[in-house]
Amino acid sequence: MTLLTVSQLTISRAPDIKLVDNVSFQLNAGEMLGLVGESGSGKTVTCRALMRLLPGEALTLTGGEVQFGGRDILSLSEGQMAAVRGREIGMIFQNPASHLNPVMTIGEQIAESRRLHFGTSRRQAWEDAKELLRQVGIPDPQTRVHNYPHEFSGGMRQRAMIAVALAPEPALLIADEPTTALDVTVQMQILRLLSDLRRQLGLAVIMITHDLGVVAQTCDRIAVMYGGRLCEVGGKREVLAQPLHPYTRGLIDCQPASVGGQGRLVTINGQPPVASSFPPGCRFHPRCPRASAACLQQPALRAGRDSLAHAAACHHALQPLTQREG
Repeated sequence: MTLLTVSQLTISRAPDIKLVDNVSFQLNAGEMLGLVGESGSGKTVTCRALMRLLPGEALTLTGGEVQFGGRDILSLSEGQMAAVRGREIGMIFQNPASHLNPVMTIGEQIAESRRLHFGTSRRQAWEDAKELLRQVGIPDPQTRVHNYPHEFSGGMRQRAMIAVALAPEPALLIADEPTTALDVTVQMQILRLLSDLRRQLGLAVIMITHDLGVVAQTCDRIAVMYGGRLCEVGGKREVLAQPLHPYTRGLIDCQPASVGGQGRLVTINGQPPVASSFPPGCRFHPRCPRASAACLQQPALRAGRDSLAHAAACHHALQPLTQREG
């Protein structure tokens, strides 16, 4: 069942710079979608738009629809959206230290959400907070529920942030780079936790990341963004095994090999585009080994030869991509 449908979402910065340009994708109930791309590609801004939490007054929604639960949430009043935000769509922010209230205990922050959204009594909300901390793997939740964020380690703060996001029991959870600044062992624990919670609670998850390794471990489908546009979308196995877009191929080739690697890491030539001077047509063409005159025109998202569900915005998408091409 389709839970979320994003259609031609456009986010602009004055006067007429499109930071997110006609982005469209779908998410099914219980599915995990990896939203992948370099820093500045528009991943986080896209997902913050789903929550109607765009950073700064200069950014505005200038087009598109976001259908969630049969409603276009972009057309809701702020009061109506307040009932959706948190309760139906939750978000794990990139830096929990800056999004957890430093003067409230972790338990108070979770209990506050339970009382706000469900009218739970103080006593029951406090018990719910302990149970949520246990659910996300916080040791000794009976004691830790009284701790402040600064008394938690980085990994425990991330778990606490997940507990806060889960408190209203949302149907969709947006995880914005949830393993940033964590050591490798803790990263694995957080990713495993999110996967387990998704299975146990039936959550749909959008995983924002630049790490294809994270996507390979956790997600069902992948959407790749570049320069504010969606350049490829499809099932995880199809995209990673047979990428249609040269940018996706480049991201895969940039990953270090766990075994058998030789020589230097492959990189993508050039630099990501600056929003104030996006190139015409395909925004990747100045860096693309396959660029042709046709690439000066913006390509539509086209289905691949083998799967209608696997599509790429590339004039050369039907031609096979060789490893480390260019």
